[in-house]
Amino acid sequence: MLRQRLPVRPLSAADHDVALALCARDRVANAFVAARILEGSLRSSPGALLGHWTDGQLRGLAWVSANVVPVELDDEGVAAVASRIMRMRRQCASIFGPSAQVAGLWELLGPSWGPARAIRTRQPLLTTTTRPSSLGLALESDIRPARLDEVELVLPAAAHMFTEEIGYPPYFGSDRGYRASIAALIRAGHTFVKVEDGEVVFKADVGSLALGCAQVQGVWLHPRLRGRGLSVPAMASVVEQVLDGLADEVSLYVNDFNAPARATYDRCGFHEVGSFTTVLL
Repeated sequence: MLRQRLPVRPLSAADHDVALALCARDRVANAFVAARILEGSLRSSPGALLGHWTDGQLRGLAWVSANVVPVELDDEGVAAVASRIMRMRRQCASIFGPSAQVAGLWELLGPSWGPARAIRTRQPLLTTTTRPSSLGLALESDIRPARLDEVELVLPAAAHMFTEEIGYPPYFGSDRGYRASIAALIRAGHTFVKVEDGEVVFKADVGSLALGCAQVQGVWLHPRLRGRGLSVPAMASVVEQVLDGLADEVSLYVNDFNAPARATYDRCGFHEVGSFTTVLL
């Protein structure tokens, strides 16, 4: 009866399987939320995952924490979720995900949540299951998983990437929380780096891993090395290593105006399967 009275309600651990099955409808687009489910968020972050229910059936999801991320929401689900989270503006830093769902949420939330810092309207969602080596690409041999004792080396590169992409630093004052998130990725074997003379000059993270799909984020090459043709062999090496054992598909999304990155991903065998939108708050 509770599900009938409340079309949108927080999910619990009992909803794990049905929520994951919903994400599996499009494992590439829904990798972020699927990964949070598999990491145990239904227990560790109660209330962060909302479900939209119709006639007792789970129809859509929304991850609502520092980010709002919709999953398989139809128009009715978008409206119901927006109504539910209307007063939660202060805890959210962004809305991102499939373009139609994000556009629908922002149309309803924007008047009270805005103005946005920036809206990245079209971010092509790319994927590949092809090994770059099979395309004849050279692989950067020095790309490897970061070691846990290299958190101090990875942190400046990660912070530079974040600041370039978002427009403000990833932390103010203490870096404790940011350092912990970097350490968690490294501990899982999800951060790949190239180190030269005690400095990280390239890095990429598997930010989400679920349902056989690895979503790469935080790709960064040191500014002094850009324009030398180094990004393709570095990224190709990351894709090759991820396909070696972490997943059978590698995805990412990129700003459509970032021509150098688009060219790199095209060379590495990625192809477009959808479009994301990000609203930065």
